[in-house]
Amino acid sequence: MRHLENTGLFILSGFFFLFFRKLDYFFVCAFLLCLCLCCTSYFAQSKRLHLVLCTAFIAAAFLIPELFLFFPAVFYVLLLDQYHVPALVCSVLYFYGIWSEGKQIPLFSFWGIFLFLLAFRLQNRTEAAECLEQRLMKLRDDSTEKNLLLEEKNRMLAEKQDYEIYAATLKERNRIAREIHDNVGHLLSRSILITGAAKALNASDALSPVLDNLDHSLNQAMTSIRSSVHDLHDESLNLKEAAESLTSDFTFCPVTLHYDMGFEVPREIKYCFISIIKEALSNVARHSNATLVQITMREHPALYQLCIEDNGTLEEGLSLSENNREALFSSRGIGLSNMNDRLKILNGNLQITIQKGFRLFITIPKNRVLRL
Repeated sequence: MRHLENTGLFILSGFFFLFFRKLDYFFVCAFLLCLCLCCTSYFAQSKRLHLVLCTAFIAAAFLIPELFLFFPAVFYVLLLDQYHVPALVCSVLYFYGIWSEGKQIPLFSFWGIFLFLLAFRLQNRTEAAECLEQRLMKLRDDSTEKNLLLEEKNRMLAEKQDYEIYAATLKERNRIAREIHDNVGHLLSRSILITGAAKALNASDALSPVLDNLDHSLNQAMTSIRSSVHDLHDESLNLKEAAESLTSDFTFCPVTLHYDMGFEVPREIKYCFISIIKEALSNVARHSNATLVQITMREHPALYQLCIEDNGTLEEGLSLSENNREALFSSRGIGLSNMNDRLKILNGNLQITIQKGFRLFITIPKNRVLRL
Protein backbone atom coordinates (compact mmCIF):
# COMPACT_ATOMS: atom_id res chain seq x y z
CA MET A 1 0.00 0.00 0.00
CA ARG A 2 2.88 2.39 0.76
CA HIS A 3 4.30 1.78 -2.73
CA LEU A 4 0.94 2.57 -4.34
CA GLU A 5 0.55 5.78 -2.34
CA ASN A 6 4.03 7.02 -3.25
CA THR A 7 3.69 6.28 -6.95
CA GLY A 8 0.28 7.96 -6.90
CA LEU A 9 1.93 11.04 -5.39
CA PHE A 10 4.45 11.23 -8.25
CA ILE A 11 1.75 10.71 -10.86
CA LEU A 12 -0.26 13.60 -9.42
CA SER A 13 2.89 15.74 -9.39
CA GLY A 14 2.72 15.79 -13.17
CA PHE A 15 -0.41 17.96 -12.96
CA PHE A 16 1.85 20.74 -11.65
CA PHE A 17 2.78 21.45 -15.27
CA LEU A 18 -0.85 22.25 -16.13
CA PHE A 19 -0.33 25.62 -14.49
CA PHE A 20 1.97 26.49 -17.38
CA ARG A 21 0.42 24.62 -20.29
CA LYS A 22 -2.96 23.59 -21.63
CA LEU A 23 -4.56 20.20 -21.02
CA ASP A 24 -4.47 18.36 -24.34
CA TYR A 25 -4.83 14.86 -25.72
CA PHE A 26 -1.12 14.05 -25.42
CA PHE A 27 -1.00 15.00 -21.74
CA VAL A 28 -3.99 12.75 -21.00
CA CYS A 29 -2.31 9.89 -22.88
CA ALA A 30 0.92 10.44 -20.94
CA PHE A 31 -1.02 10.41 -17.64
CA LEU A 32 -2.84 7.17 -18.52
CA LEU A 33 0.35 5.45 -19.67
CA CYS A 34 2.11 6.44 -16.44
CA LEU A 35 -0.87 5.23 -14.40
CA CYS A 36 -0.80 1.85 -16.17
CA LEU A 37 2.94 1.58 -15.60
CA CYS A 38 2.66 2.28 -11.86
CA CYS A 39 -0.28 -0.09 -11.41
CA THR A 40 1.60 -2.84 -13.24
CA SER A 41 4.67 -2.27 -11.07
CA TYR A 42 2.47 -2.66 -7.98
CA PHE A 43 0.54 -5.80 -8.95
CA ALA A 44 3.17 -7.59 -11.05
CA GLN A 45 6.05 -9.11 -9.07
CA SER A 46 8.56 -9.52 -11.91
CA LYS A 47 11.32 -6.90 -11.72
CA ARG A 48 12.38 -7.66 -15.28
CA LEU A 49 8.89 -6.79 -16.48
CA HIS A 50 9.11 -3.51 -14.57
CA LEU A 51 12.43 -2.71 -16.26
CA VAL A 52 11.07 -3.52 -19.72
CA LEU A 53 7.99 -1.34 -19.21
CA CYS A 54 10.02 1.55 -17.80
CA THR A 55 12.46 1.35 -20.72
CA ALA A 56 9.56 1.36 -23.17
CA PHE A 57 8.04 4.36 -21.36
CA ILE A 58 11.33 6.26 -21.54
CA ALA A 59 11.77 5.42 -25.25
CA ALA A 60 8.17 6.51 -25.98
CA ALA A 61 8.96 9.92 -24.48
CA PHE A 62 10.93 10.81 -27.60
CA LEU A 63 7.68 10.36 -29.57
CA ILE A 64 5.36 11.89 -26.94
CA PRO A 65 7.32 14.62 -25.11
CA GLU A 66 4.58 14.91 -22.46
CA LEU A 67 5.85 11.60 -21.03
CA PHE A 68 8.94 13.46 -19.75
CA LEU A 69 6.68 15.21 -17.22
CA PHE A 70 5.99 11.89 -15.47
CA PHE A 71 9.58 10.68 -15.33
CA PRO A 72 9.79 11.17 -11.50
CA ALA A 73 7.23 8.36 -11.11
CA VAL A 74 9.30 6.11 -13.40
CA PHE A 75 12.41 7.09 -11.44
CA TYR A 76 10.72 5.98 -8.20
CA VAL A 77 9.67 2.61 -9.68
CA LEU A 78 13.22 1.94 -10.87
CA LEU A 79 14.68 2.85 -7.47
CA LEU A 80 12.31 0.44 -5.71
CA ASP A 81 13.55 -2.39 -7.94
CA GLN A 82 17.19 -1.44 -7.25
CA TYR A 83 17.84 -0.41 -10.87
CA HIS A 84 20.02 2.57 -10.02
CA VAL A 85 21.71 3.05 -13.40
CA PRO A 86 18.41 3.12 -15.37
CA ALA A 87 17.03 5.44 -12.69
CA LEU A 88 19.99 7.80 -13.19
CA VAL A 89 19.44 7.72 -16.96
CA CYS A 90 15.75 8.51 -16.39
CA SER A 91 16.61 11.58 -14.29
CA VAL A 92 19.08 12.86 -16.89
CA LEU A 93 16.56 12.40 -19.70
CA TYR A 94 13.97 14.34 -17.67
CA PHE A 95 16.20 17.40 -17.72
CA TYR A 96 16.91 16.78 -21.43
CA GLY A 97 13.18 16.84 -22.11
CA ILE A 98 12.68 20.03 -20.07
CA TRP A 99 15.51 21.83 -21.82
CA SER A 100 14.33 20.61 -25.22
CA GLU A 101 10.91 22.17 -24.62
CA GLY A 102 12.56 25.45 -23.62
CA LYS A 103 9.78 26.67 -21.31
CA GLN A 104 10.20 27.54 -17.62
CA ILE A 105 13.51 25.69 -17.56
CA PRO A 106 14.69 26.92 -14.08
CA LEU A 107 11.30 26.24 -12.43
CA PHE A 108 10.81 22.86 -14.05
CA SER A 109 14.42 21.91 -13.28
CA PHE A 110 13.99 22.85 -9.63
CA TRP A 111 10.69 20.94 -9.53
CA GLY A 112 12.38 17.90 -11.05
CA ILE A 113 15.28 18.02 -8.59
CA PHE A 114 12.81 18.25 -5.71
CA LEU A 115 10.82 15.26 -6.99
CA PHE A 116 13.91 13.11 -7.60
CA LEU A 117 15.24 13.85 -4.11
CA LEU A 118 11.79 13.12 -2.68
CA ALA A 119 11.67 9.84 -4.61
CA PHE A 120 15.08 8.86 -3.28
CA ARG A 121 14.01 9.70 0.27
CA LEU A 122 10.71 7.83 -0.01
CA GLN A 123 12.48 4.83 -1.50
CA ASN A 124 14.82 4.67 1.50
CA ARG A 125 11.93 5.00 3.92
CA THR A 126 9.95 2.35 2.05
CA GLU A 127 12.86 -0.07 2.18
CA ALA A 128 13.31 0.60 5.90
CA ALA A 129 9.60 0.10 6.50
CA GLU A 130 9.61 -3.17 4.53
CA CYS A 131 12.65 -4.36 6.46
CA LEU A 132 10.94 -3.56 9.75
CA GLU A 133 7.79 -5.28 8.55
CA GLN A 134 9.71 -8.42 7.63
CA ARG A 135 11.43 -8.41 11.02
CA LEU A 136 8.05 -7.96 12.70
CA MET A 137 6.58 -10.87 10.73
CA LYS A 138 9.59 -13.02 11.60
CA LEU A 139 9.29 -12.12 15.28
CA ARG A 140 5.57 -12.83 15.16
CA ASP A 141 6.14 -16.19 13.48
CA ASP A 142 8.86 -17.06 15.99
CA SER A 143 6.60 -15.99 18.83
CA THR A 144 3.74 -18.09 17.46
CA GLU A 145 6.02 -21.09 17.07
CA LYS A 146 7.38 -20.68 20.59
CA ASN A 147 3.86 -20.32 21.96
CA LEU A 148 2.83 -23.52 20.20
CA LEU A 149 5.88 -25.33 21.58
CA LEU A 150 5.14 -23.96 25.04
CA GLU A 151 1.52 -25.09 24.81
CA GLU A 152 2.66 -28.54 23.69
CA LYS A 153 5.12 -28.79 26.58
CA ASN A 154 2.47 -27.61 29.02
CA ARG A 155 0.06 -30.20 27.65
CA MET A 156 2.67 -32.95 27.95
CA LEU A 157 3.52 -31.79 31.48
CA ALA A 158 -0.15 -31.78 32.45
CA GLU A 159 -0.60 -35.27 31.01
CA LYS A 160 2.48 -36.46 32.90
CA GLN A 161 1.19 -34.95 36.13
CA ASP A 162 -2.24 -36.50 35.57
CA TYR A 163 -0.62 -39.87 34.95
CA GLU A 164 1.53 -39.57 38.07
CA ILE A 165 -1.55 -38.72 40.11
CA TYR A 166 -3.39 -41.63 38.54
CA ALA A 167 -0.50 -44.03 39.24
CA ALA A 168 -0.22 -42.77 42.82
CA THR A 169 -3.96 -43.29 43.27
CA LEU A 170 -3.69 -46.88 42.02
CA LYS A 171 -0.74 -47.57 44.34
CA GLU A 172 -2.68 -46.16 47.27
CA ARG A 173 -5.62 -48.40 46.42
CA ASN A 174 -3.32 -51.40 46.35
CA ARG A 175 -1.83 -50.40 49.69
CA ILE A 176 -5.27 -50.02 51.25
CA ALA A 177 -6.33 -53.39 49.85
CA ARG A 178 -3.22 -55.04 51.32
CA GLU A 179 -3.75 -53.35 54.67
CA ILE A 180 -7.36 -54.52 54.82
CA HIS A 181 -6.41 -58.03 53.75
CA ASP A 182 -3.42 -58.39 56.07
CA ASN A 183 -4.80 -56.70 59.17
CA VAL A 184 -8.59 -56.61 59.24
CA GLY A 185 -8.94 -59.83 57.30
CA HIS A 186 -6.66 -61.74 59.65
CA LEU A 187 -8.42 -60.33 62.72
CA LEU A 188 -11.79 -61.37 61.36
CA SER A 189 -10.50 -64.82 60.46
CA ARG A 190 -9.17 -65.30 63.99
CA SER A 191 -12.46 -64.05 65.44
CA ILE A 192 -14.42 -66.49 63.29
CA LEU A 193 -12.19 -69.36 64.47
CA ILE A 194 -12.57 -68.31 68.12
CA THR A 195 -16.32 -68.02 67.71
CA GLY A 196 -16.46 -71.48 66.16
CA ALA A 197 -14.44 -72.91 69.01
CA ALA A 198 -16.70 -71.19 71.51
CA LYS A 199 -19.76 -72.65 69.82
CA ALA A 200 -18.22 -76.13 69.98
CA LEU A 201 -17.39 -75.81 73.67
CA ASN A 202 -20.60 -74.03 74.67
CA ALA A 203 -22.93 -76.06 76.86
CA SER A 204 -25.38 -73.30 77.65
CA ASP A 205 -28.55 -73.04 75.63
CA ALA A 206 -28.82 -69.36 76.49
CA LEU A 207 -25.50 -68.48 74.77
CA SER A 208 -26.12 -70.47 71.59
CA PRO A 209 -28.27 -67.83 69.82
CA VAL A 210 -25.77 -65.13 70.73
CA LEU A 211 -22.84 -67.14 69.39
CA ASP A 212 -24.78 -67.99 66.22
CA ASN A 213 -25.54 -64.32 65.58
CA LEU A 214 -21.93 -63.39 66.26
CA ASP A 215 -20.67 -66.07 63.88
CA HIS A 216 -23.13 -64.94 61.19
CA SER A 217 -22.13 -61.28 61.58
CA LEU A 218 -18.42 -62.09 61.42
CA ASN A 219 -18.88 -64.16 58.26
CA GLN A 220 -20.88 -61.36 56.65
CA ALA A 221 -18.11 -58.90 57.54
CA MET A 222 -15.49 -61.22 56.06
CA THR A 223 -17.50 -61.56 52.83
CA SER A 224 -17.93 -57.79 52.59
CA ILE A 225 -14.22 -57.18 53.18
CA ARG A 226 -13.23 -59.75 50.56
CA SER A 227 -15.53 -58.09 48.04
CA SER A 228 -14.13 -54.65 48.86
CA VAL A 229 -10.54 -55.87 48.59
CA HIS A 230 -11.25 -57.49 45.23
CA ASP A 231 -12.92 -54.32 43.95
CA LEU A 232 -9.99 -52.18 45.09
CA HIS A 233 -7.53 -54.56 43.47
CA ASP A 234 -9.48 -54.64 40.20
CA GLU A 235 -9.83 -50.86 40.06
CA SER A 236 -6.14 -50.35 40.84
CA LEU A 237 -4.96 -52.25 37.76
CA ASN A 238 -2.88 -49.97 35.51
CA LEU A 239 -3.61 -51.07 31.96
CA LYS A 240 -0.58 -49.37 30.45
CA GLU A 241 1.85 -50.83 32.99
CA ALA A 242 0.28 -54.28 32.63
CA ALA A 243 0.62 -54.14 28.83
CA GLU A 244 4.21 -52.91 29.09
CA SER A 245 4.98 -55.74 31.49
CA LEU A 246 3.58 -58.32 29.06
CA THR A 247 5.56 -56.92 26.13
CA SER A 248 8.79 -56.64 28.10
CA ASP A 249 8.51 -60.26 29.27
CA PHE A 250 7.92 -61.48 25.70
CA THR A 251 11.28 -62.69 24.33
CA PHE A 252 10.26 -64.50 21.15
CA CYS A 253 10.55 -61.36 18.99
CA PRO A 254 10.50 -57.57 19.45
CA VAL A 255 7.15 -56.03 20.42
CA THR A 256 6.23 -52.37 19.96
CA LEU A 257 3.41 -50.95 22.06
CA HIS A 258 1.46 -47.83 21.12
CA TYR A 259 -0.76 -46.75 24.00
CA ASP A 260 -3.24 -43.92 23.55
CA MET A 261 -5.98 -44.39 26.12
CA GLY A 262 -7.32 -42.34 29.00
CA PHE A 263 -6.99 -43.09 32.68
CA GLU A 264 -10.59 -44.01 33.48
CA VAL A 265 -10.84 -47.28 31.58
CA PRO A 266 -13.52 -49.70 32.89
CA ARG A 267 -12.03 -52.75 34.56
CA GLU A 268 -13.94 -55.07 32.20
CA ILE A 269 -12.10 -53.50 29.27
CA LYS A 270 -8.77 -53.74 31.11
CA TYR A 271 -9.04 -57.45 31.84
CA CYS A 272 -10.44 -58.21 28.38
CA PHE A 273 -7.54 -56.46 26.62
CA ILE A 274 -4.92 -58.00 28.91
CA SER A 275 -6.31 -61.51 28.38
CA ILE A 276 -6.39 -61.08 24.60
CA ILE A 277 -2.83 -59.70 24.54
CA LYS A 278 -1.60 -62.63 26.64
CA GLU A 279 -3.25 -65.17 24.37
CA ALA A 280 -2.12 -63.44 21.17
CA LEU A 281 1.52 -63.23 22.29
CA SER A 282 1.43 -66.86 23.40
CA ASN A 283 0.15 -67.91 19.99
CA VAL A 284 2.80 -65.86 18.22
CA ALA A 285 5.50 -67.67 20.19
CA ARG A 286 4.02 -71.15 19.62
CA HIS A 287 2.62 -71.02 16.11
CA SER A 288 4.20 -68.10 14.22
CA ASN A 289 7.44 -67.32 12.44
CA ALA A 290 6.98 -63.59 13.03
CA THR A 291 9.94 -61.33 13.72
CA LEU A 292 7.95 -58.31 14.89
CA VAL A 293 4.69 -57.72 16.75
CA GLN A 294 2.88 -54.39 17.00
CA ILE A 295 0.21 -53.71 19.61
CA THR A 296 -1.93 -50.58 19.43
CA MET A 297 -4.35 -49.60 22.18
CA ARG A 298 -6.40 -46.51 21.45
CA GLU A 299 -9.43 -44.81 22.94
CA HIS A 300 -11.89 -43.06 20.63
CA PRO A 301 -14.89 -40.93 21.60
CA ALA A 302 -17.29 -43.84 21.06
CA LEU A 303 -15.18 -46.99 21.40
CA TYR A 304 -12.03 -48.71 22.63
CA GLN A 305 -9.68 -50.24 20.08
CA LEU A 306 -7.05 -52.97 20.28
CA CYS A 307 -4.98 -53.97 17.27
CA ILE A 308 -2.41 -56.80 17.38
CA GLU A 309 -0.47 -57.57 14.21
CA ASP A 310 2.67 -59.47 13.30
CA ASN A 311 4.64 -60.07 10.13
CA GLY A 312 4.31 -63.86 10.22
CA THR A 313 3.19 -65.97 7.25
CA LEU A 314 0.44 -68.55 6.94
CA GLU A 315 1.16 -72.20 7.00
CA GLU A 316 1.29 -73.83 3.61
CA GLY A 317 -2.12 -74.62 2.17
CA LEU A 318 -4.09 -72.18 4.34
CA SER A 319 -5.83 -68.99 3.30
CA LEU A 320 -8.33 -66.69 4.96
CA SER A 321 -11.88 -67.55 3.92
CA GLU A 322 -15.23 -68.26 5.56
CA ASN A 323 -14.87 -72.00 5.01
CA ASN A 324 -11.48 -72.46 6.66
CA ARG A 325 -11.54 -69.64 9.23
CA GLU A 326 -11.74 -72.11 12.12
CA ALA A 327 -8.91 -74.19 10.68
CA LEU A 328 -6.81 -71.11 10.28
CA PHE A 329 -7.31 -70.07 13.89
CA SER A 330 -6.62 -73.57 15.06
CA SER A 331 -3.38 -73.57 13.11
CA ARG A 332 -2.35 -70.32 14.79
CA GLY A 333 -3.42 -71.61 18.18
CA ILE A 334 -5.74 -68.67 18.78
CA GLY A 335 -8.69 -69.42 21.07
CA LEU A 336 -11.28 -67.90 18.80
CA SER A 337 -14.18 -69.06 20.92
CA ASN A 338 -12.64 -67.61 24.09
CA MET A 339 -12.03 -64.26 22.43
CA ASN A 340 -15.51 -64.15 20.97
CA ASP A 341 -17.05 -65.07 24.32
CA ARG A 342 -15.21 -62.24 26.04
CA LEU A 343 -16.13 -59.74 23.35
CA LYS A 344 -19.78 -60.80 23.21
CA ILE A 345 -20.18 -59.93 26.88
CA LEU A 346 -18.91 -56.42 26.11
CA ASN A 347 -20.72 -56.17 22.75
CA GLY A 348 -17.32 -56.06 21.03
CA ASN A 349 -16.24 -56.99 17.52
CA LEU A 350 -13.27 -59.00 16.24
CA GLN A 351 -11.91 -58.67 12.72
CA ILE A 352 -9.10 -60.76 11.25
CA THR A 353 -7.09 -59.80 8.19
CA ILE A 354 -4.02 -61.31 6.59
CA GLN A 355 -2.01 -58.88 4.52
CA LYS A 356 1.74 -58.85 5.00
CA GLY A 357 1.17 -60.58 8.31
CA PHE A 358 -1.56 -61.63 10.72
CA ARG A 359 -3.79 -58.90 12.20
CA LEU A 360 -6.41 -58.87 14.95
CA PHE A 361 -8.57 -55.75 15.10
CA ILE A 362 -10.85 -55.49 18.13
CA THR A 363 -13.35 -52.75 18.94
CA ILE A 364 -15.58 -52.40 22.00
CA PRO A 365 -18.20 -49.64 22.14
CA LYS A 366 -18.31 -47.47 25.22
CA ASN A 367 -22.08 -47.60 25.48
CA ARG A 368 -21.88 -51.37 25.43
CA VAL A 369 -25.02 -53.49 25.84
CA LEU A 370 -24.79 -57.04 27.16
CA ARG A 371 -25.76 -59.62 24.62
CA LEU A 372 -27.96 -62.43 25.77
